[in-house]
Amino acid sequence: QVQLVESGGGLVQAGDSLRLSCAASGRTFSTYIMGWFRQAPGKEREFVAAIPWSGDSTAYADSVKGRFTISRDSAKNTVYLQMNSLKPEDTAVYYCAADNGRLIFRTASRYEYWGPGTQVTVSS
Repeated sequence: QVQLVESGGGLVQAGDSLRLSCAASGRTFSTYIMGWFRQAPGKEREFVAAIPWSGDSTAYADSVKGRFTISRDSAKNTVYLQMNSLKPEDTAVYYCAADNGRLIFRTASRYEYWGPGTQVTVSS
Protein backbone atom coordinates (compact mmCIF):
# COMPACT_ATOMS: atom_id res chain seq x y z
CA GLN A 1 0.00 0.00 0.00
CA VAL A 2 1.43 3.34 -1.07
CA GLN A 3 1.81 5.90 1.67
CA LEU A 4 2.89 9.51 1.36
CA VAL A 5 3.27 11.47 4.56
CA GLU A 6 4.13 15.16 4.62
CA SER A 7 5.78 17.00 7.49
CA GLY A 8 7.49 20.32 8.17
CA GLY A 9 4.60 22.74 7.90
CA GLY A 10 4.00 25.50 10.41
CA LEU A 11 3.41 29.17 11.11
CA VAL A 12 6.13 31.55 9.95
CA GLN A 13 6.55 35.21 9.13
CA ALA A 14 6.92 36.68 5.67
CA GLY A 15 10.49 36.28 4.47
CA ASP A 16 11.14 33.15 6.52
CA SER A 17 11.96 29.68 5.21
CA LEU A 18 10.48 26.22 5.72
CA ARG A 19 11.42 22.79 4.44
CA LEU A 20 8.64 20.31 3.78
CA SER A 21 9.34 16.59 3.66
CA CYS A 22 7.36 13.80 2.04
CA ALA A 23 8.17 10.28 3.19
CA ALA A 24 7.15 7.70 0.59
CA SER A 25 6.62 4.00 1.25
CA GLY A 26 4.83 0.96 -0.07
CA ARG A 27 6.50 0.46 -3.43
CA THR A 28 9.53 1.31 -5.54
CA PHE A 29 9.20 4.88 -6.74
CA SER A 30 12.03 4.81 -9.27
CA THR A 31 9.63 5.36 -12.19
CA TYR A 32 7.44 7.91 -10.47
CA ILE A 33 7.08 11.66 -10.79
CA MET A 34 6.84 13.25 -7.34
CA GLY A 35 4.95 16.49 -7.05
CA TRP A 36 3.99 19.15 -4.55
CA PHE A 37 0.62 20.88 -4.78
CA ARG A 38 -1.08 23.39 -2.52
CA GLN A 39 -4.62 24.44 -1.79
CA ALA A 40 -5.67 27.66 -0.12
CA PRO A 41 -9.15 28.12 1.38
CA GLY A 42 -11.74 28.66 -1.32
CA LYS A 43 -9.26 27.95 -4.12
CA GLU A 44 -8.51 25.00 -6.33
CA ARG A 45 -5.53 22.77 -5.71
CA GLU A 46 -2.58 24.14 -7.68
CA PHE A 47 0.72 22.78 -8.89
CA VAL A 48 3.83 23.93 -7.05
CA ALA A 49 6.74 21.76 -8.18
CA ALA A 50 7.64 18.28 -9.43
CA ILE A 51 10.65 16.05 -9.90
CA PRO A 52 11.17 12.60 -11.40
CA TRP A 53 12.57 10.12 -8.93
CA SER A 54 15.68 10.09 -11.13
CA GLY A 55 16.15 13.72 -10.20
CA ASP A 56 17.24 14.68 -13.71
CA SER A 57 14.74 17.49 -14.16
CA THR A 58 12.45 19.76 -12.17
CA ALA A 59 9.42 21.93 -12.83
CA TYR A 60 8.03 24.86 -10.88
CA ALA A 61 4.99 27.08 -10.91
CA ASP A 62 5.87 30.62 -11.96
CA SER A 63 4.70 31.90 -8.58
CA VAL A 64 7.40 29.96 -6.69
CA LYS A 65 10.23 29.85 -9.23
CA GLY A 66 13.43 31.17 -7.71
CA ARG A 67 12.10 30.81 -4.15
CA PHE A 68 11.24 27.10 -3.83
CA THR A 69 13.46 24.10 -4.56
CA ILE A 70 12.30 20.51 -4.92
CA SER A 71 14.71 17.65 -4.32
CA ARG A 72 14.70 13.99 -3.36
CA ASP A 73 16.82 11.61 -1.32
CA SER A 74 16.54 8.16 -2.85
CA ALA A 75 18.20 6.46 0.11
CA LYS A 76 15.56 7.88 2.45
CA ASN A 77 12.65 7.61 -0.01
CA THR A 78 11.92 11.23 0.77
CA VAL A 79 11.08 14.26 -1.34
CA TYR A 80 11.70 17.77 -0.05
CA LEU A 81 10.37 21.22 -0.81
CA GLN A 82 12.66 23.98 0.40
CA MET A 83 10.65 27.19 0.59
CA ASN A 84 12.51 30.49 0.96
CA SER A 85 11.32 34.10 1.02
CA LEU A 86 7.84 32.98 1.99
CA LYS A 87 4.94 35.32 1.31
CA PRO A 88 1.46 35.48 2.85
CA GLU A 89 0.05 34.25 -0.48
CA ASP A 90 1.99 31.00 0.02
CA THR A 91 -0.39 30.14 2.86
CA ALA A 92 -2.09 26.84 2.03
CA VAL A 93 -2.23 23.16 2.77
CA TYR A 94 0.65 21.55 0.93
CA TYR A 95 0.25 18.07 -0.51
CA CYS A 96 2.76 15.55 -1.77
CA ALA A 97 1.66 13.44 -4.75
CA ALA A 98 3.01 10.62 -6.91
CA ASP A 99 2.37 9.85 -10.58
CA ASN A 100 3.57 6.64 -12.23
CA GLY A 101 4.69 8.32 -15.43
CA ARG A 102 7.75 9.64 -17.24
CA LEU A 103 6.57 13.16 -17.99
CA ILE A 104 5.92 15.93 -15.52
CA PHE A 105 2.32 17.06 -15.54
CA ARG A 106 0.98 20.06 -13.64
CA THR A 107 -2.57 18.74 -13.35
CA ALA A 108 -3.61 17.28 -10.01
CA SER A 109 -5.86 14.66 -11.61
CA ARG A 110 -2.79 13.00 -13.18
CA TYR A 111 -1.38 12.03 -9.80
CA GLU A 112 -2.50 8.71 -8.36
CA TYR A 113 -1.33 8.92 -4.79
CA TRP A 114 -1.65 11.73 -2.28
CA GLY A 115 -0.56 12.49 1.24
CA PRO A 116 -2.91 14.01 3.83
CA GLY A 117 -1.24 17.44 3.58
CA THR A 118 0.57 19.81 5.91
CA GLN A 119 -0.51 23.35 6.75
CA VAL A 120 1.77 26.27 5.93
CA THR A 121 0.75 29.67 7.24
CA VAL A 122 2.75 32.80 6.46
CA SER A 123 1.91 35.92 8.43
CA SER A 124 2.62 39.41 7.15
